[in-house]
Amino acid sequence: MAHRFDPTILREYDVRGVFGDTLGPDDARALGRSFATRVRRHGGRRIAVGCDGRISSPLLEHALVEGLTASGADVVRVGLGPTPMLYFAEASMEDVQGGIQVTGSHNPANHNGFKLVHAGHPVFGAELRRLGDMAAAGDWLDGVGRWERREILTRYVERLLSGLDGAARDGLGALRIGWDAGNGAAGPAIEALTARLPGEHHLLFTAVDGTFPHHHPDPTEERNLADLRALVAAKRLDFGVAFDGDGDRIGVVDAIGRTIWGDQLLMIFAEDVLRDRPGATVLADVKASGALFRRIAELGGRPEMAPTGHSVIKSRMKQIGAPLAGEMTGHLFFADRWYGFDDALYAALRLMAASVRLGRSVTALRSAMPELAGTPELRIPTTDQRKFAVVAEVRERLARQGAQVTAVDGVRVDRPDGWWLLRASNTQPMLSARAESADPAGLGRLLAEMDGHLAESGVVRPG
Repeated sequence: MAHRFDPTILREYDVRGVFGDTLGPDDARALGRSFATRVRRHGGRRIAVGCDGRISSPLLEHALVEGLTASGADVVRVGLGPTPMLYFAEASMEDVQGGIQVTGSHNPANHNGFKLVHAGHPVFGAELRRLGDMAAAGDWLDGVGRWERREILTRYVERLLSGLDGAARDGLGALRIGWDAGNGAAGPAIEALTARLPGEHHLLFTAVDGTFPHHHPDPTEERNLADLRALVAAKRLDFGVAFDGDGDRIGVVDAIGRTIWGDQLLMIFAEDVLRDRPGATVLADVKASGALFRRIAELGGRPEMAPTGHSVIKSRMKQIGAPLAGEMTGHLFFADRWYGFDDALYAALRLMAASVRLGRSVTALRSAMPELAGTPELRIPTTDQRKFAVVAEVRERLARQGAQVTAVDGVRVDRPDGWWLLRASNTQPMLSARAESADPAGLGRLLAEMDGHLAESGVVRPG
């Protein structure tokens, strides 16, 4: 029997919707049937399935498994855990050819969705929409698959520990770190991991609770780092790390309370990785600071600007063999001694190791970065129908002006005093914007220019 998905849930990078409104068990079942059919037609049969800690996740996971097995796939259920644990299962189990994580990521508690991987590659964009077309046509194989449960957490934690390889044990043992799981799915893995780490570790909110009672698990929002910042200050820790709801994005606070954004973390990681891989390409998304691209080049690497999106970046990394990539929003990707997927727990360990190997504290590494006047990611409400049109209108006006524009994802406009960016979010009914300059006056000029273009398209940026 065919099934039509709500047109808003098949996003560019994954499937996301509001549980009970645009997303429900029937969608999970249909997605399972389409994905199992895809995997079987490519010669595979066994698919790993995991889920996050949202209240709706067990129901969606159950319906997903029903759909997978109804189309003849055998399912390995790895249970509750962070999305990178599911990616690890798909990458490390020789008898598994695909994987699906039930997760709403960093979205509100009543949202949920799915992240998909097949033969080590993310399923996104046109391939994801093809699964929707298969469901609408009822283009599914039939079969009777089986499912089994496998415990993967212990092996995942053991593999994570390799992120400390090459760092002096005494240096690691001197570190004092705070960890804020935000009641997300990474909590149990963080407990198991920190119990085996050298150094001193203080944990917050590791109990999984899909209502997120302490704060929302999105480390790109400063207010969600308040508890971690207070812990670092009270305990005089070296730094603190925070995680989103499914553990694939990291936030970092240094010893004096400064947030270290994803593009700034990438500067640290690039310095560490490029010592062993001179001349390698390092990818960063279009929202990243200009200082990052300059720093990669200074370190002897080849910087490349990429569209925003974890699936897009993972795909490009594989295509060109890049050892390292990242997004400003805390998705960090290591193919250097890792699998190339975004894993915030592994990134936390690589930050520990980089600090020790480079011989400088995380706070000192942050202090060495140029102080620029820049915005965080600005989110401007609009509609899914309007957001792409606004960007297109702005692009047309800039072209008529002869502006210097990078158009790999939206419009990134270079001016003598900095740059500004406007792009359509691929996950929410929002426009995403950023600006950066050498000083506050320059930043004000850039924001005024951007606001003028938005106003011409009937959009007002929230103050």
